[in-house]
Amino acid sequence: MHSFQELSVDFTRHFNVRLFPLQPQSLYDPCEYFLTMGGKRIRPVMCLMGNELFDEILPDAFEVATAVELFHNFTLIHDDIMDKAPLRRGMDTVHTKFGESTALLSGDVMLIQAYEHLNKVRTTYLHKILALFNKTAAEVCEGQQLDMDFEKTEFVTFDDYIKMIGLKTSVLMASSLKMGAILGGAGGSNADHLYQFGLNLGIAFQVQDDYLDAFGDPQKFGKQVGGDILANKKTFLMIHALDVANEDQKNELNDLLKVNEPDKVERVLSIFEICGVDEWARQLKEKYIAVAFQHLEDIAVVSVRKKPLHDLANFLVHRDY
Repeated sequence: MHSFQELSVDFTRHFNVRLFPLQPQSLYDPCEYFLTMGGKRIRPVMCLMGNELFDEILPDAFEVATAVELFHNFTLIHDDIMDKAPLRRGMDTVHTKFGESTALLSGDVMLIQAYEHLNKVRTTYLHKILALFNKTAAEVCEGQQLDMDFEKTEFVTFDDYIKMIGLKTSVLMASSLKMGAILGGAGGSNADHLYQFGLNLGIAFQVQDDYLDAFGDPQKFGKQVGGDILANKKTFLMIHALDVANEDQKNELNDLLKVNEPDKVERVLSIFEICGVDEWARQLKEKYIAVAFQHLEDIAVVSVRKKPLHDLANFLVHRDY
């Protein structure tokens, strides 16, 4: 069995080649530019791990993993346009560097390229892989739309936010694992447990991300602390604070969501701390990771094969960056 780090090196070696034609340069170079920004490559490596949980890693798993990473990057290019984001990972976003129209087309062709890699999968598994990939792709779009809807919605419930995160973040992790499992010959029950492991891990991962944005060390997290607060995002933390705050605190939070005063982040964090939001987030994260680990435990393979996934899950939800 291989660790996430070992498989990440293998996938990077496979992925870090030119994946697009040379011409027209104005269309394909922006795709290559975006991919050079790197990233954690969590989802494609999860596909390899899902495969190795049940069998030796097959060449098909690298094709599906490549499709997953291309799809993920397609969503990021388009997300950056929607968010009007000037930077990603410290570099100009595609629409900033090449223009919005080119960014739209580059994202589109990146999605098409993802299907080119899926098309290389053996016919034995192709139908199942395509069905799951397409379902997931649609769900990610649904999650992004809900996220945008929430920006204009005054009151977002905890359940609404869980649903949005499940669609926008978790399903791609879950389906990456399950597609790998399908290629490894996993039975339906085992593949479903692995999917649920990924789904619950994805929510715990997002809770940690929301937490780090508010309470993390900016030197380690690599982002400005309070970025979500400045963007008026209704994160797990904000939703819970509005739910448990007293009337004065609630009014202050609602007022702060409408303006960007110099001390906005400091004032919001102060209310978060008084309301015990940090400890609540820690408990929520542990709740979801416990459910994830129960599904991993229920998969009918020997425990030693599950260790890399167990280690990865612990890292993702306890990381400080």
